[in-house]
Amino acid sequence: MAALGGLLAVGITQFGLEASVAQLCVTGAAALATQAFATKAFPTKAGAWRRGGWAIDWRSPVISSLSLTLLLRTHDPLIWAGSGALAIGSKFAIRVRGKHLFNPACCAIVTLLLGTHAVWVSPGQWGALAWDAAALGLAAMLVLSRAGRVDMAGFFLLAWGGLLAARCVWLGDPWAIPLHQMQSGALLVFAFFMITDPRSTPDSRAGRLVFAVAVAVLAHMLQFGWQIRQGLYFALMTVAFFTPLLDAVLPARRFIWAPRLLEV
Repeated sequence: MAALGGLLAVGITQFGLEASVAQLCVTGAAALATQAFATKAFPTKAGAWRRGGWAIDWRSPVISSLSLTLLLRTHDPLIWAGSGALAIGSKFAIRVRGKHLFNPACCAIVTLLLGTHAVWVSPGQWGALAWDAAALGLAAMLVLSRAGRVDMAGFFLLAWGGLLAARCVWLGDPWAIPLHQMQSGALLVFAFFMITDPRSTPDSRAGRLVFAVAVAVLAHMLQFGWQIRQGLYFALMTVAFFTPLLDAVLPARRFIWAPRLLEV
């Protein structure tokens, strides 16, 4: 949360990111309201822990709201609210064996991209300064060390970078092109905070390797073969359908945030 919040603040104040505190507040309010309603309506799936009474897990709505504010561009406050509700609602509505299938923010982004022309995602919205990319990567590593998904980010970035390098060699492009593409802030947010969601990715390391490479390959095909700029998000949603199969074929202990936390 600190890394995402810091990135959002720097993006707005230093790089002219087309996001706002108003978008974050509206998105966050809708996400928290949805989490509260679903927690009470479905207590066994709610992400709540009991400390003398009913409570909600506020971390997931906050993380999803920060991600949506960073990535999703729209000028309609109703869509801001809808994105937060869609993200959190998907955790409760789309589950397989008690595990939500999709990354909440990704699910909201893809649903809105398919459902309306009033939203867009800009892959290069923060420029391509190597220093900024390194700073974001280091901050993300600190966060991921607690979730145990550093390997997932590494698998994906290696696969994505390898595909960009192979395309560069095939086309005879200068190496500055794939380097520029790898230095996108949106790519690193996707790699460190979306594809690494421990509650919607395979439980085993082998499964995460297959998952990450599959997302990179499909996203590369969508983005460069079919010219779908948001190929990363569509690829993640598509490959997520196979997470239950990977968990069945390559079983491992399911991730939980804390022993007293029922679900996240």
